[in-house]
Amino acid sequence: MRISTPPWASGPGPSHAVALEVLLNGPISRSEIARKLRLSAGSLTRLSTPLIESGLLVEVGERVDGSPGRPTRPLDVIPESRHFIGLKLTGDGVLGVVTDLRATVIATAFSPLERRDPVDVVAVIQMLVSDLASRVPRVTALGLGVGGLVADRQVVRSAPFLDWSDVDLGAAVERATGLPTVIENDLTAFTEYERWFGAGRNLDRFAVITLGAGVGYGLVAGGEVVADADAGIGLVGHWPLDPYGPVCGAGHRGCAQSVLTTSAIIQGVSAAVGRAVTYDEALTLAEEGDEGARRVVDDAGRGLGRLMAAVANLTMPEIIILGGEGVRLAQVAVAGIEEGLSLDRDARTRRIPIVATSGDDTEWCRGAAVLAIQTYVLGTNSP
Repeated sequence: MRISTPPWASGPGPSHAVALEVLLNGPISRSEIARKLRLSAGSLTRLSTPLIESGLLVEVGERVDGSPGRPTRPLDVIPESRHFIGLKLTGDGVLGVVTDLRATVIATAFSPLERRDPVDVVAVIQMLVSDLASRVPRVTALGLGVGGLVADRQVVRSAPFLDWSDVDLGAAVERATGLPTVIENDLTAFTEYERWFGAGRNLDRFAVITLGAGVGYGLVAGGEVVADADAGIGLVGHWPLDPYGPVCGAGHRGCAQSVLTTSAIIQGVSAAVGRAVTYDEALTLAEEGDEGARRVVDDAGRGLGRLMAAVANLTMPEIIILGGEGVRLAQVAVAGIEEGLSLDRDARTRRIPIVATSGDDTEWCRGAAVLAIQTYVLGTNSP
C-alpha cells in the first residue's frame, strides 16, 4: 500500500513559487524573493505569512540588506522536515542514500545483486529501502536512477547491463516499498541535482559530462533539463574524437567510448606498462611520469578537451560540470584537456568555467533523491 503524504505547499500558484524559491535558495531575504519573483512587498507578505504560520517556512537570524529600516529576517525551510531515498541501480548492485529536503546525504547503504531477474532485483531494493528508512523518522518518496532508456518515469525500456527490456520497475518498487516512486535515466537524475542544488543552480544554460563505464552528456537550457525519448542511449559515446584512436564495440574508431571510459584507459595503460592496472593506478602512474601511462592519459585528456569544445561550440553553456567515477581524469590530464580545447575552440571565445564534482558514487544517488524531491514538491512526475 502506498504511503500517502500531505502536499508540500498549495500550488501551483504564487504561494508555491515563494516556497520553491526559498527551498532552492534559502536562507533568502524577503527583498530578494520579491525581486526574483517580481512581487511587491505587500504581496510577498500576504503570500509568505500563511507559509510561515503553517511551519513550511521559518524565519532565521537577522541580516542587513542595505535598505533603510531594521535588519530583515531571512526565510528558509527546515531541510530535515522531510526525507527521501535515492537509489542507483547497476549490474552489480544497488547503492542508496537517504537525504533531507535539500538532498544532503544522511546515510548510505549498498546491496549486491546475485541475480538480475526483475523480481529478485525488486526484493533487494525492498530490503535496502527498509534499511535506509530505519535511519530517519519517515520517508516521503523514492527516486531510482538506471543506466538506460526509461519511459514515463516508470518503465525501463532498455537496460543492457541488466539484460532488461520493458520492465515496469516503478510500479513494482512502489508496491514493494509503499513509497511514491519515480524512475529515470541516471544521467538525467544527475543533471537534475546539479540544476536544483549543485553547481548549475540558478543558471539558465549549462552542460554535464560524466566519465566512467560510459560517457554521459546532459544539457540544461532555459533553466530546464533538455529531455528526449533517446536520453539514456548514451549517444555522446559515439562522438568522434580521434581519427587514429582505438575502435569501440560498435566499430567506431576514436569515439568518446573508445577514448574516455575507465575501461579504455585501463586497457591502454595496461598495454603500455606491460601489466594489468586499475583505473586509479593508471592515473597515478601518469602523475608519476611513467611514459606509457602519460601518453595514454594525455590522449584521453585531449579527447575530453575536444568533447568539451564540441559541447561549448554547439550549446554555448555558462559552465560545464564534469562528474562520474572517472572524473579524476580532469585533474591528471589538465595539459591534454587544454590542448584539446584549443584545437577546436576559436581563440576569441570566452573561457568556459569547468567544475569537477567529487566522483563519489553517491552523486548518482543524490540525483535520484532529487527526482523524489521534485515529485513531492512539484506534485508531479515531470520536473
